[in-house]
Amino acid sequence: MNPRTQEIRQSGPPQVGAGSEEPSATFCVQLSSTRRGARLARLLATQWLDEHAIPYRSTSSHHAALVVAELAANAVRHCGSVGRDFRLRLTLTGTASAGRRLRVEVTDARADKPLPPRLSEPPGPQEESGRGLLLVDALADRWGDRTDDRITKTLWAELALPTSTR
Repeated sequence: MNPRTQEIRQSGPPQVGAGSEEPSATFCVQLSSTRRGARLARLLATQWLDEHAIPYRSTSSHHAALVVAELAANAVRHCGSVGRDFRLRLTLTGTASAGRRLRVEVTDARADKPLPPRLSEPPGPQEESGRGLLLVDALADRWGDRTDDRITKTLWAELALPTSTR
């Protein structure tokens, strides 16, 4: 593993739902609120999942990468300004034999900018935005947002990872 990757990884208590099983692995990194930061979030997530037996080219890895990319892009779009980073946290629970779950959390420093209301129908073909959270809704078993304090908010999504990841 790249020494720089090890250096930027941080351990910390994951925020999993009540009654959830203990996390088997957690990854947390703070990234710049830029398009490059969003891309790096996706790349680091797929690398970390590959290190934890979710192969890089598997369907599970692709779904997780899309969810990470959309949540990170949302943070960059709505929070992207100098000095306003975002944090990516991945929490893997369960075992390969019993089924694994991945919780993706992206926290940004713009609690004052709430999410737009959920759309009842997809945006029109001429619209330039509004599809990201529809992708998250389609791929994740459940997702949502929470305001952590006066400054930060977190978008989260949970995905069931099938025992066969190919």
